[in-house]
Amino acid sequence: MGQPHNTNRINRCVSTFSIVGHDPATGDLGIAVQSKFLAVGAVVPWARGGVGAVATQSWANTTYGPRGLDLLAAGNAPDEAMALLTADDDLAEQRQAGIVDAQGRSATYTGTGCYSWAGGIAGPHFAAQGNILVGPQTVQAMAETFQSATGSLWRRLMAALAAGQRAGGDSRGQQSAALLVVREGGGYGGFNDRLIDLRVDDHPQPIDELARILDLYELLFFKPSPEDMLPIDQTMATELQTMLTRSRDYTGPINGVYDEATFRALERYGGRENLEERLLHEPGDARIDRKVIEYMRGQTPTPAL
Repeated sequence: MGQPHNTNRINRCVSTFSIVGHDPATGDLGIAVQSKFLAVGAVVPWARGGVGAVATQSWANTTYGPRGLDLLAAGNAPDEAMALLTADDDLAEQRQAGIVDAQGRSATYTGTGCYSWAGGIAGPHFAAQGNILVGPQTVQAMAETFQSATGSLWRRLMAALAAGQRAGGDSRGQQSAALLVVREGGGYGGFNDRLIDLRVDDHPQPIDELARILDLYELLFFKPSPEDMLPIDQTMATELQTMLTRSRDYTGPINGVYDEATFRALERYGGRENLEERLLHEPGDARIDRKVIEYMRGQTPTPAL
C-alpha cells in the first residue's frame, strides 16, 4: 500500500495478497489479507453486513472501501462498482482491488502499473488478488482452496490465505495479516455487524498468529455447538472440582457431585476467564462445553508428583 509521492516508488510499494468472500448459507461477507506492510488490516479490508466486502491494495486508495460499499448498496454490481471507482482515479493503473456483494457476485481489478507478479481471479462468491507475488500460483491456490474448503466463511478465508502463503506468497516476505467478517447484527452485543475483526500488525509469521487468535476468539465469543456439550457425570464433576480447587474458585469436598457449590465455582471461573458465552447458566443443567473443559485442562494442569 502507501501512496506514490516520490520517484523511489519501488521502495514503498507493498506486496499484498487477499481474498474477499461471501457465504450464501449465512450471508456472511469477509476478507482475509497478508502483506509485507505494517498493520495491513487498517488499510485493505472493508465490509458492510448485507451489502458487500472490498479489498483495496497496491498503492491502496482507501476511498475504494467506503465508496465501493456505497455503490453496492445503491444497487451496482461489483464489476459496475469497480468501473466507477477506477474511472475517476488518476492512479487507477497502480491500484488493485477485489469486491464481492451480498448476492455472491464478484469482481477483481489489477492495474497495468502494479508490480509483478500481480493479478487476480474472481468467481462465484469470491475474488482473490495479489501483487509483488512470487507468481500466479499464490492467487490460484487461494481461489482453489476457498472453493473446495468447507465450514464457516472465516475458516475458508483463513484456509485460502494459508494456501496462498504455502504456494509462495509475497516475494518480500511476511509482516501483518487481518481477518474481517461481517454479519448484520453479528457484532458484540448485536450493536454492529463486525462478527470477527482481528489483526496481527507486526509478526514474523502473521498468518499463523492470526489463526491462533481466531481460535481464542471463537472460544471466548462464540456460543457452544450442541455436539460439543458433554454430560457432567461423576467423573467429570470430580475433574471439575479438582481443577476449580486449584484455581481457588472451589473450596468444598471433591466428591464427584455437580452441586450448587460446584456450579457457582464454575461461574466464578468462567466470569474471570471470559468464558460466559460458553457456560450454561442454569444450575440444574448438568452439561458443559467440551472446549471449556479443554481450556481448563490447559490452564490448570495436574501438578508434577
